[in-house]
Amino acid sequence: MSDVTVVSVGGSIVVPDEVDTAFVARFVAAIRARLAHEPQRRFALVVGGGATARRYQQAARSLSPEIDAHTLDEIGIAATRVNAQVVRAAFGDLCPDPLVTDPTRIASFAGRVLVGGGWKPGFSTDNVSVRLAETLGATTVINLSNIRQIYTADPRTDPNATPLSDISWDELRAIVGDEWVPGGNTPFDPIATQRAAELAMTVVAADGRDLTNLEALLDGRSFVGTTISGSRAPKRDRHGTSG
Repeated sequence: MSDVTVVSVGGSIVVPDEVDTAFVARFVAAIRARLAHEPQRRFALVVGGGATARRYQQAARSLSPEIDAHTLDEIGIAATRVNAQVVRAAFGDLCPDPLVTDPTRIASFAGRVLVGGGWKPGFSTDNVSVRLAETLGATTVINLSNIRQIYTADPRTDPNATPLSDISWDELRAIVGDEWVPGGNTPFDPIATQRAAELAMTVVAADGRDLTNLEALLDGRSFVGTTISGSRAPKRDRHGTSG
């Protein structure tokens, strides 16, 4: 199924606070336009939890301060599936297949678009997208969020943080660590990072809200984003310069 483009659609851009129906409509239109011009192409989308997940996880924490990570993840998974069903509905007849809840078992892919949500506790939908790509035989995942590029450090706390056009899996792992925390805010899920590195997969991170840039990315033209791959990039110092 190498004609399948796998896209991880961050919940932060689908539900930044409430469901952003205007964005979803424009995103669907952009995908539809590509499908209309490329009859063999298909898309597999995995949708994140966004504010839906955060809101309910926060409520659960307030009601049960001792709540465990497994339960918080289950709440987040439920949120991703609600969000994913909204996106699936927006594609209408292009997405006749049921929502994917286990990326390792795809019963069928009859439509032009396949939509999935969370799978099981222990990681985010980033890892679901990597596992779905593995199942479908895709070697690249497009990871859309509300940031344009991955930085050398968190730009909100480090004034010397600089954006990266490319980064190796080893370098990313040094940034995101190895441990998953429910509701964690990292450029890419640590568990997904480990799996994608094992598979020598390529992940392209970009701002999903910039649909002009996304269209360029989907069309194979020049775009703004960060490409993560197995090849080791030149070592950078904390200011992002090569060394």
